[in-house]
Amino acid sequence: MNTNSQKVLVIDDEPDIRELLNLTLSRMGLEVTTVEDLTTARSALADDDFSFCLTDMRLPDGNGLDLVKEIAEKYPNLPTAMITAHGKIEDAVYALKLGAFDFVSKPVDLAILRKLVNTALKLRESNVQEAPTAEGGEVKLKVSDAKLDRLIGSSPAMQQCKAMIAKLARSQAPVLVSGDSGSGKELAAKLIHDLGPRVDEPFIPVNCGAIPTELMESEFFGHTKGSFTGANEDKQGLFQAADGGTLMLDEVADLPLHMQVKLLRVIQEKAVMPIGARKEVKVDVRILSATHKPLKPLVEEGKFRSDLYFRLNVIELNMPGLGERTEDIPVLARHFLADISEQWSGDEPPEISPEAMEALQSHHYTGNVRELINILQRAMTMSDGKTITPDDLMLEHVDVGDPGGAPAPSADAIKGEDESLDDYIENIEKKMLEDALKKAKYNKTRAAEMLGISFRSFRYKLKKFEID
Repeated sequence: MNTNSQKVLVIDDEPDIRELLNLTLSRMGLEVTTVEDLTTARSALADDDFSFCLTDMRLPDGNGLDLVKEIAEKYPNLPTAMITAHGKIEDAVYALKLGAFDFVSKPVDLAILRKLVNTALKLRESNVQEAPTAEGGEVKLKVSDAKLDRLIGSSPAMQQCKAMIAKLARSQAPVLVSGDSGSGKELAAKLIHDLGPRVDEPFIPVNCGAIPTELMESEFFGHTKGSFTGANEDKQGLFQAADGGTLMLDEVADLPLHMQVKLLRVIQEKAVMPIGARKEVKVDVRILSATHKPLKPLVEEGKFRSDLYFRLNVIELNMPGLGERTEDIPVLARHFLADISEQWSGDEPPEISPEAMEALQSHHYTGNVRELINILQRAMTMSDGKTITPDDLMLEHVDVGDPGGAPAPSADAIKGEDESLDDYIENIEKKMLEDALKKAKYNKTRAAEMLGISFRSFRYKLKKFEID
């Protein structure tokens, strides 16, 4: 990236470190101003327009944390990084909570520093480019606003959530995205990545609960050829694959304790040790994590390490469930119906009757957006193809009777212990379709008539259940 005319402010009371940082950053094409105390730093900030600030913590006339807080309040578009003592992770976490963009530990690793600075300058550049502009009297939306529209809804809860995401994108602080299943945690994490300076680098989500325990270390950190039986070649781990970008640890509460220890070390040292390797590999990765289980009770029970909890939960973003934003359900329902119609047939989506919409808004959702989509898919299957009624939603009960003469499932067709209600209902629907087809000797028009539904709706059903 072009670093010409970019100015950097460095605050450190040790002349040798100031000289080293000045030399390193100057070689990157940056104009560097170095000062030794907070008083001089404040004067420099008032007199000049900097693109990046790097400050030590302990200074002759105060604490660098105070400056981090001031910059966050007075110069919100100026990324500031904190220099911390080696191993003082609590200082780094506190700096991030106050608004620091990132941190680097002493002794300063110059390769890590250069990556940090480049990321910060990209952020600064995007902040300038995304300022609203007026053309022909009309104010154009910022890039970030357009991307945030991927989170559908304008309720107060969603507006607050979008504002928080936009703010989090300007930092490199670890974020814990919490919320019930189906509330959009991965979408929120992807938005934090896409709105930030790492947008051109990888975003890699990984479900921590889906990786077998014995394979976790290899999956996360990689391995070298011959390091264990079956290791026929070098393998890159997830951290290396996400280098420069973002690694999202979904369902982080499912990590076993031995992996929690190793993960904490990677976050602190910014380096991984592949299985069988003799030296660590430096990685530059932003960590976002997500969970539907509250982590604090797990910490109290000794099932989740407190030091890792505080490292991952620097900032928490809670995704609201549908019960907290019922006013968003109409726009969500119409959006998903349009998607379902396009995928299934390409036809215009059916309307939702006022009574059906009222039923959707008063329903108690345990699966949030994911459950809403399942309900709408079922309603599309059960409707006449033109209008969705409350009966099509099947929210209170499952009517398996067949006015058209198709056989209903027997009374002993009870939901299996490990089968969800949605799966159970879909199995019933599929069996009714197949039985009607057999009874009609595979005449689709006749089968639709027997079921008392339109041919268009019957066609939806066949496509959905992949019945040939």
